Amino acid sequence: MQKTPFPFRNQTFPGRKSLNIGILICMTEKVPSDVEIAQAHKALPIAEIAKSAGIPEEALIPFGTNKAKVDINYVKDQGDKAKVILVTAMSPTPAGEGKTTTLIGLADALKLEGKNSFVALREPSQGPVMGIKGGAAGGGYAQIVPMEEINLHFTGDFHALAAANNTLAALIDAHIHNGNALNIDPRQITWRRCLDVNDRSLRHIVTGLGGKAQGTPTETGFDITAASEMMAILCLASDYKDLKERIGRIVIGSTYDGKPVQVSELGVEGALAALLKDAIHPNLVQTLGGVPAFVHGGPFANIAHGCNTLTATKTAMKLGDYVCTEAGFGADLGAEKFFDMKARYGDIKVDAVVLVATIRSLKYNGGVAREDLTKENLEALEAGVVNLERHVENVRKFGVEPVIALNDFVSDTEAEKDFMTEWGKKNNVRVLESKVWEKGGEGARELAKAVIEVAESGKSDSHPLYDLEDGLEANIEKIATELYHAEGVQYSAKAQKDLAFFKKNGWDKLPVIISKTQYSFTDDGSKLGAPEGHTLHVRELLPKIGAGFIVALTGNVMTLPGLGKTPAALKIDIDENGTISGLF
Repeated sequence: MQKTPFPFRNQTFPGRKSLNIGILICMTEKVPSDVEIAQAHKALPIAEIAKSAGIPEEALIPFGTNKAKVDINYVKDQGDKAKVILVTAMSPTPAGEGKTTTLIGLADALKLEGKNSFVALREPSQGPVMGIKGGAAGGGYAQIVPMEEINLHFTGDFHALAAANNTLAALIDAHIHNGNALNIDPRQITWRRCLDVNDRSLRHIVTGLGGKAQGTPTETGFDITAASEMMAILCLASDYKDLKERIGRIVIGSTYDGKPVQVSELGVEGALAALLKDAIHPNLVQTLGGVPAFVHGGPFANIAHGCNTLTATKTAMKLGDYVCTEAGFGADLGAEKFFDMKARYGDIKVDAVVLVATIRSLKYNGGVAREDLTKENLEALEAGVVNLERHVENVRKFGVEPVIALNDFVSDTEAEKDFMTEWGKKNNVRVLESKVWEKGGEGARELAKAVIEVAESGKSDSHPLYDLEDGLEANIEKIATELYHAEGVQYSAKAQKDLAFFKKNGWDKLPVIISKTQYSFTDDGSKLGAPEGHTLHVRELLPKIGAGFIVALTGNVMTLPGLGKTPAALKIDIDENGTISGLF
């Protein structure tokens, strides 16, 4: 792997957004951007990557020369053999933690350690790519390529999901307009449209205006595609039969007498599944280190389950020795949902967990302003490390031992690093520096060795936190009190009605997706660190019966983000040769 040399070779810069302007000024040579690093890399033809992964030509569905889909039927009957490494993180901060970057670098390091490693990641959403969060292809010398295509349209999965989702919305409207044989109450339609754009003006809309010929006026709105039930279904479906059955179970609203209406009653589940015929196959790309990477599905962990598709993860598990996969945001969100839902549905046992943290983010949790994070502050570090302690405690509740990947920044001081080393010893948890942004897999060799030791110890007892038979209320309370350290749960009048409705229809023993802010253990994003004794406020419960879970909306979490004053789109450009720039 060729690297462009630059000053401060012994230090890392995990993401360009984190670079201090003073450092930039004193540099004599420009630090290459993520997209420049990716474009300079000579990737192997995807057919070669597939061959190295044990995927025959007849199972490959090429999308050009650098990406492909893999037929889900190829490995369907093969047994799972890989050890699963779940990569999660402390509570995210504006300073950035580098979870995806760390995962990719770790997979490359595992390969250097002689392991047949695979990556299983989510697809980036165009909303964050054009907004403020950024892409999901890693960074520096720990990336998956082709990063521009992955971060933009990729293989069209998001477009197919939006098409299926919005076709259903049109079919519902058409059914009501043309006689309404199912007696659907237009005022109680819960199915919303979706698009992969941060567009706040579409959160709440009214359709059917303009007279009788335009349909029945209905109050509705849009969600971002990543938050749609179609996305959740794609991520959990095992094959075409399962996909169609799940779509058929989708609840789209209620009748005038309050009975739920499902897609199967409309008789269109086959047509909607047909629109996802290609999307269900996992996408294959590669890391800069030549590790096969399945990138498929993209739900957010603060409004959905935050994991890539079961088909992608299971395909990797059947082919590799080690599979590095992710769960979105902190361990209180993505990791909890991975253990309690994805692993439950997919019969996945996690062999080790990597918790990604940074000294900068820990100081932020200790009360330091973003502009002061480059200054040494041991007092703030000590105050903020309680956030990481809570995540370590939570991971252990799922029966798996975590390893801390401390993502290295140029501003980290020796005293701060020493503090983290001693903290690790005190809490009986390994703390390893990660320098993958600068060094790729070589920057995570020690981390990889620690992960291998934990994974091969045989001590993992991976299991869910709660028992479905205990019921929805009990399980929400268990998550809130045990993982969030809340004092209790408070339900709005609307949420109480939802609970009664779910019990009446036999939906109260499904897994729960708690939708809350990613920045805090509470439902208030301003309460950092490790708060205790708070109340979790559930404002509404949504039935995602096709996907097979219930969503509990808390706080002010929105299912369609908006764009900020200076979105990332302002920096993205394309030249006369079709070369994209400004993409991180």
